[in-house]
Amino acid sequence: MKTFLFACLLALSVTAKAQNGYQVGDVASDFNLKNVDGKNVSLASYTNAKGYIVVFTCNTCPVSKAYQDRVEALNKSYAAKGYPVIAINTNDPVTSPGDSYAKMQERAKEKSFSYAYLEDPNHVYTKKFGANKTPHVFVLQKTAKGNEVAYIGAIDNDQEEVNASRTMYVQSAVNALLEGKKPAITSTKAIGCSIKWKKEAASK
Repeated sequence: MKTFLFACLLALSVTAKAQNGYQVGDVASDFNLKNVDGKNVSLASYTNAKGYIVVFTCNTCPVSKAYQDRVEALNKSYAAKGYPVIAINTNDPVTSPGDSYAKMQERAKEKSFSYAYLEDPNHVYTKKFGANKTPHVFVLQKTAKGNEVAYIGAIDNDQEEVNASRTMYVQSAVNALLEGKKPAITSTKAIGCSIKWKKEAASK
């Protein structure tokens, strides 16, 4: 009986972790998703990368829109240093038509994105990473173990960009990694819009 209960608790623990996605220190698996230029992109595509700034985002969320220029600035600051931005659209394009692939292409062209903007229409990697808001950031570092999660959460603590002394979470995390240190802050609460999931098929 005790063995059975232990097995049940272990299964629940594993399930909970799978639902919650990656934690700091976990190794993220690679993906292969379509970019707005029609080509597929993976983490392995960036052969000279030291790590990655993976941003789960979308076209339609006002918070994601407010952060688009800051995401662009992160890529321009850190891609050349080995930490490129890779943005992934989390939203189902049926539930949220403004997040269709065509609309992604329009937004990328309009804003002149310098980074990859990938679609995840079936939420495979959104769920695997555990993203639950847009935007939601995962900073990965290449280590001997693989692409290790070093930071999870918000880009900064000032959505309205009105506080000159705001805390730049992602920037600080990447700077620390580039200096061979662990980030002082490894996890924050992502603030943004809820993800627009696929509607469940009607029960028969």
